[in-house]
Amino acid sequence: MHRFLLHNDEIRDAGELCVSPGQVGLLNGWGVFSTIRVYRGVMFAWERHSARMQRDAKLMRVPFPNDASWLEERLYRLIEANHAQEATLRVVVVRNHGGMWEGPAATRDFDVIAFTADVADWGGAVKLGVVPNARYAANEFAGVKYLSWAQNLTWYERAHEQGLDEVILLNERGELSECTSANIFLAFGEEVRTPPLDSGCLPGVTRMLLVEEIQVSGVRIIEKTLFPADLEGADEVFISSSTRELLPVISVDGYTIRRGERLKNLLQQAFSGYVTRYVSRHRKTALNVTR
Repeated sequence: MHRFLLHNDEIRDAGELCVSPGQVGLLNGWGVFSTIRVYRGVMFAWERHSARMQRDAKLMRVPFPNDASWLEERLYRLIEANHAQEATLRVVVVRNHGGMWEGPAATRDFDVIAFTADVADWGGAVKLGVVPNARYAANEFAGVKYLSWAQNLTWYERAHEQGLDEVILLNERGELSECTSANIFLAFGEEVRTPPLDSGCLPGVTRMLLVEEIQVSGVRIIEKTLFPADLEGADEVFISSSTRELLPVISVDGYTIRRGERLKNLLQQAFSGYVTRYVSRHRKTALNVTR
């Protein structure tokens, strides 16, 4: 984590005590968050991250800033304070009131907490495991990015103890859903398939951009129900996330997969071009917000 964090309207030292033990959201994981990639001082795809957080906050009954520009301005102040031109930014909106364990120090309906960190080195490829019954697609909160992330962190930590990088989470129907912090894609010929949202997966921003906006001539990206057996029939497998962009999968524990990267490379190239154009369009806005 970098030196400074954002706490509501203030930029504070990351080591400073600024939260209350009686904050309901911190005690119960009652809040929403997003992880945003910062390129050249610009929060990439901020509008999509903000819209998803607002949607998730409404579903989880988490109070949220009414003005998206209020939050945007404060996040850019944090980026400037940390000189975080190339970074990862985590923003959390925490609910403060509700339930029997509410503390007297929580005077606001919600707290905004954000911090930045260096971009992680994810390596050039990933090895995956598989966890059955890890997503319940029928749950009304499936696909919501809420603060209680302990299950995902536990699966992720266990994967690393087993010599893996990530795990594929299956839902109650035995379908592929997602990874703990990434979406998954399988390529068959010129067609790339990713699990639909009704699999219980998170609507990742990079996933949405690949499905809705990134275009490569001759390549078709669709949402389609997938099962573990499809892993062995695919020409290539890759994952996506805001911090990883696109990474190829070189093995899945218990399955024999092909290690192609042709479509992944084409899509990565198109995605990189999209990022460059986005940053160029929003660079002036980012500079103006912090003045």
